[in-house]
Amino acid sequence: MSEKVIVNNRKARHEFHILETFEAGIVLHGTEVKSLRNGKSNLKESYACVKREEVYLCNVHISPYSHGNMNNHIPMRERKLLLHRKEIRKLIGKTQEKGLTLVPLKLYFKNGKVKVQIAIARGKKTYDKRHDIAKRDSDREIKRILKEKQRF
Repeated sequence: MSEKVIVNNRKARHEFHILETFEAGIVLHGTEVKSLRNGKSNLKESYACVKREEVYLCNVHISPYSHGNMNNHIPMRERKLLLHRKEIRKLIGKTQEKGLTLVPLKLYFKNGKVKVQIAIARGKKTYDKRHDIAKRDSDREIKRILKEKQRF
């Protein structure tokens, strides 16, 4: 399987506890695909929502295609996600729970098709974020010390 990542939502892993992930297809216009091939996309502040038993990706910015004409796409439109009915029902049940939300983690090409990895997530508290940063810093320090000791 060839998988080429277009854009990662790095902030999502910092802001949320990821509970479960899903892979979904996405309904796009032709100029959106061309723009994604050029890497012109942004997942910051994006989220997924459930409307009328369908899942939509909201607040994703895909820049207009540079060589497009007057039929170019709207950059911030809602885009429908393609999931199995069973997965949609599961997402509906989970999003109705207090504190859970749907967050896109990454956009990528898989076998020539654009896919989105979305996650059921719970928001982190401030102290959780500080704890993660402290743990990451201490791990980095330990690796640095071990690397220095291996030199001698």
